Amino acid sequence: MRPGCGKILPREAQIVIPIKDDNPVGRIPVVTVVLIVLNVLVFIFQLFMPPKVELIFAHHYGVVPAWLTGLGQIAYPPEWFPRFLTLLTYPFLHGGFLHLGGNMLYLWIFGNNVENAMGRPRFILFYFLGGVLSGLAQVVTAPSSEAPMIGASGAIAAVLGAYLVLYPQHKVVVLIWLLFFVRLIRIPALVVLGGWFFLQVLGAGGEGVAWMAHIGGFVAGLVLVRFFLPRPMVLH
Repeated sequence: MRPGCGKILPREAQIVIPIKDDNPVGRIPVVTVVLIVLNVLVFIFQLFMPPKVELIFAHHYGVVPAWLTGLGQIAYPPEWFPRFLTLLTYPFLHGGFLHLGGNMLYLWIFGNNVENAMGRPRFILFYFLGGVLSGLAQVVTAPSSEAPMIGASGAIAAVLGAYLVLYPQHKVVVLIWLLFFVRLIRIPALVVLGGWFFLQVLGAGGEGVAWMAHIGGFVAGLVLVRFFLPRPMVLH
């Protein structure tokens, strides 16, 4: 059974790839860096697993909606691992180099600014809460699915939603790649992230990608960002 991967870059949008933003931060984004390192380390660990072991690993630590809801027959039931904890572990598993690379690229570009705005402790809580809510969004919309959902894109989608609220007019440098046409251009974050969300809505219902986790995470980020800012930065 193929894991359901949360890919931050949908196939239709891979000709528009963000490279960086024009929004420097004044300190090292420690939490963002640690999250990226942890994701890479877990992926390296996965690389050394035989295919069947990796599939069992995904069933144990990915989010399997049918296991959480009790609505399906699970091939590899993780009897010893509490079900709800998979909502915290699934963002650290990835299904390939492109899956990992795309997610970490977005986390690095947009996570550092959100971390800087919230502060490290708040950002840690926000990131994991975004992952939990995005996972629940997928569970609610596909309660009998037996495919494990893996990938950090739900949590990162919450970060994107927060960035859109905080810095809608800041420019993002994107790579436009269409056949022989390659160019770097600067586009407002509102356009880049708004376009990304629109593609998720268009893709909802497609096979193999946890679209509803992306949508749920992004909406969660839009709503929750206000509650995670220091008081002087509360938006009005």
